Amino acid sequence: MSGSGSARIVLKTTYQEAGANHSGFLCNRPVTPLMAGDELQFVEWLRIRQPIHPSVILGIGDDMAMLRTTGDRILVSSDMLLDGIHFDTGRHSLHAIGRKAIACSLSDCAAMAVRPLAATVSVALPQTMPLAQAEQLQTGMFSMADDFDLAIAGGDTNRWSHPLAIDVAVTATPYPGIEPIRRFGAKPGDELYVTGPLGGSLLGHHLAFQPRVREAKGLSGRLGQRLHAMIDITDGLSLDLWRLCVESKVGAELNERQLQAIISEDAKQAAASSGHTPLDHALTDGEDFELLMAVDGEVTGTDIPIFRIGRITASGLTFARDDGKVEPLEPRGCVH
Repeated sequence: MSGSGSARIVLKTTYQEAGANHSGFLCNRPVTPLMAGDELQFVEWLRIRQPIHPSVILGIGDDMAMLRTTGDRILVSSDMLLDGIHFDTGRHSLHAIGRKAIACSLSDCAAMAVRPLAATVSVALPQTMPLAQAEQLQTGMFSMADDFDLAIAGGDTNRWSHPLAIDVAVTATPYPGIEPIRRFGAKPGDELYVTGPLGGSLLGHHLAFQPRVREAKGLSGRLGQRLHAMIDITDGLSLDLWRLCVESKVGAELNERQLQAIISEDAKQAAASSGHTPLDHALTDGEDFELLMAVDGEVTGTDIPIFRIGRITASGLTFARDDGKVEPLEPRGCVH
């Protein structure tokens, strides 16, 4: 596998959420250059051209950047959410939208097993949005931040004649005695695990998920150096697994029998009307925000739910069927 970002990404038709048609929302939208494989190429282009700076320990390409300071290291990440792409103000409450904006950034902290510190929030409010609605948005943000002792330290607010846009920048620091976990580090023979069910997120999970911050701390503390690599599943299992493999310069094989055990009920419900199988939804839907990790050996004796789904190999991305056949697996998902 290479880091060229050349994998073909299929943007699938979305499905019903609470009986509403999702035309134009999330993955069901026209493909423009930065919404398909070119987005991955653009990130790689940025990484190659990123100037070397003594303050940057880890730059473009992982879930968070890591900066060198006079004290402990600081990690930083930013996430932009757009109306019509990541949420829909016509159907979703502003409280839920605000909650999701903070939860997405906290999920980046979980992906690297680091402690969230503070966030700044910048919002571009539609000119027609009343102040009371803007307050609902902020209330949702504060509720999620409070759950994880995250300080919302400031930000910026503007008005414009376009839909709502939210950008959250979050800072974090390593836990004492726990090194941040990167996408780089998976080795052939590692077992692949996830922290929860996958697929069907548009039926509600994409707004109501709990970022796996506490699970990441617990697992990284327990597994130590056996936890080789980790990423949060935002764009679909097969695509985010491919990203982890590219960074680690390895391959992977997913196991059909093991995957069947972690298909969500929402994925099964979505499959009833989408024309896709529940397994396809689990592999490609995205917005799951579960952790995907490569671990040296079997994980036992933990009270944190964790499910084996495959293994790391030397190269390639494959899918082991129940009948013994091994097929190529295309990295597909939803690129936001």
